[in-house]
Amino acid sequence: MSALLDRITFNPNQCGGRPCIRGMRIRVIDILDLFASGLSAEEILNEMPDLEKEDLAAALSFAAKKLDHPILPLAA
Repeated sequence: MSALLDRITFNPNQCGGRPCIRGMRIRVIDILDLFASGLSAEEILNEMPDLEKEDLAAALSFAAKKLDHPILPLAA
């Protein structure tokens, strides 16, 4: 899993510091939006030929990791 997440890069001078794929100007959110709009992995790879299959998996893994955190109840 960490090898996949190594594909996610952060550069404060690129895309506002948002997470990108392998230093390119393709943001993780761009990939997630394409999946959310109904495109298949194959369609995304055809649409963005600089991407690799592992980049798509990395974007999904990154999003899952960011969303997986406990929410503690407030003390009464």
